[in-house]
Amino acid sequence: MKSGRELVAAVGRGDAEDVTVLLEAGADPDTVTDDGLPVLCLAVGAHDAAVASALVGRGADPDRRLPDGTTPLLRAVDGGSWAMTKALLGNDPLRLPEAERERLIALARHWYERGADVELRNRTGESGPVHEEQGEDGEYDQYEDVARLTLGGFTVRAGHGAILTQLESVFGIVTPVDELVDRALAQGAWPHADWRSAESVLAFRRDPETFPAVTAHRHDPDPGRRLFVLSVFRSYRMQVYLDIWSRQGVPFGKETADVLVAWAMDGEEEDPHVLARVLSTLKQLRHPEMEAVGLRHAGHPSPAVRAEVPDLVFDWATWRTPLGAAREALLLLAADVDPGVRRRAGDALSVADDGSGDIISAIVGLLRDPEFEVRKDTARHIEAVGGEIVRVPAVAEALRAVRDEDASAGT
Repeated sequence: MKSGRELVAAVGRGDAEDVTVLLEAGADPDTVTDDGLPVLCLAVGAHDAAVASALVGRGADPDRRLPDGTTPLLRAVDGGSWAMTKALLGNDPLRLPEAERERLIALARHWYERGADVELRNRTGESGPVHEEQGEDGEYDQYEDVARLTLGGFTVRAGHGAILTQLESVFGIVTPVDELVDRALAQGAWPHADWRSAESVLAFRRDPETFPAVTAHRHDPDPGRRLFVLSVFRSYRMQVYLDIWSRQGVPFGKETADVLVAWAMDGEEEDPHVLARVLSTLKQLRHPEMEAVGLRHAGHPSPAVRAEVPDLVFDWATWRTPLGAAREALLLLAADVDPGVRRRAGDALSVADDGSGDIISAIVGLLRDPEFEVRKDTARHIEAVGGEIVRVPAVAEALRAVRDEDASAGT
């Protein structure tokens, strides 16, 4: 029928919008192509998760047995894309019989343990070089840095570790924490599919064993593993942003904050990049020792670490002007040698102003900073907050100068 031919054409050109329109107009989602395979296989072969999702969402059968004994879902796992596999799993993965679940997991594990490049050579029988390029897997999931490997006209994504991790999770298999951490780090540091998949699975576990097992890796000599711990901690916070666990607050919120404070204060962390991430993660939580943590690192040799201090010594929840050592630290950081540190201090001072001469002098200094971005960012924050400070003559004059400069730069 005409709509069938049109559907095949729309799937072939990767037009998810047209595919949806044709399906809503009555096209058969299991329309077959000239090779006798359903159009869903065409989308899977093209690594087009958006089209595959549109087809499955309107009735295409991902479990249909094909002439070679596979199914579209098995082919999705073969292709190495978790976004594609997820699209074909649908909302009821437990519909699959036990034997089929085991088959999917075994296929993902085979690719992962053997290596996508090695298995690609085996599948194609080719011995030439494998062409590799980086790409993103999924329009919404954003499992970054999934390598696309091509050899002999056959292309796969190297995301089989992510698929294995997610399949185990949705089928109720509790993979040991250390094994998931190993998978996350097998391809190096974030961002890539295996890392993000392991992070996601661990962050959603609520059993009493997982949190301490993840946290134990903060003492690992590999900084990548310590960064992975922080990624899991950040995922706890993201669940609140996504309104998943907001009624209960941040999962393991107190435990996480306690670990982060100890991590920042015990002096073990020597990697400035990791330490900066520790402080950045802590500032998203609440802990009575946050100010003390900030003060401890106000003079740290790394600007990345010092840049996190203003958000720790200034209470953004109450906007109270910091006193004593916290106030002195903010003023000191406003004159830091690093412009990024000065910008972050200026953000806090723009809110913390209490009309005192030292804070006003610091703000005027930032509005006249040698770096334009520092001047512009400080002005933006001051104008957003408003208040009496904008009427202080020295501040008002400096603000006008920044506005004029910004206008000139934009013309």
